Amino acid sequence: MSKHRPLAVAMLIVSIFTPVSQAQDQIRNAPQAGGRTYSVNYKDMVLATCIATAYKNDPGAAKDAGSSVSALRDWTSFDLDQATRPIQDLVTDYLSRDYHNPVVESEVKGVRFDLLKCLDLYHSEALEAQIKRWGYTPDRSYRQDNPAPDE
Repeated sequence: MSKHRPLAVAMLIVSIFTPVSQAQDQIRNAPQAGGRTYSVNYKDMVLATCIATAYKNDPGAAKDAGSSVSALRDWTSFDLDQATRPIQDLVTDYLSRDYHNPVVESEVKGVRFDLLKCLDLYHSEALEAQIKRWGYTPDRSYRQDNPAPDE
């Protein structure tokens, strides 16, 4: 976690010398994941992994989702070495499910419902079990564990 300390110091220095309106824009335009709990960030990371996997043939969507996964890893407190394979297994399980809707399929050929599968994964008991198994302090947040120097 100490690798992020220089970033916090740099952000503090910038905020001291930045007018209030610019500071508010920086906050509005910065990722909010650092203030969410590790468990929420883990769930978001798994959802982004699922989306990146589901849309791997759409370079823009896969790149965006994959970049989000990387960013969210910075705001989690989980044993990601141990959890990486179970995350991928869970994603594979959900994306391999055979969801179908005859009404939609008659109008839209080749519909896969991959986003719906990812959302179901996001809300699943299986994902909650991973949070309990791999999380160190799931109810805390990155900002709680890494306060800015002035806090």
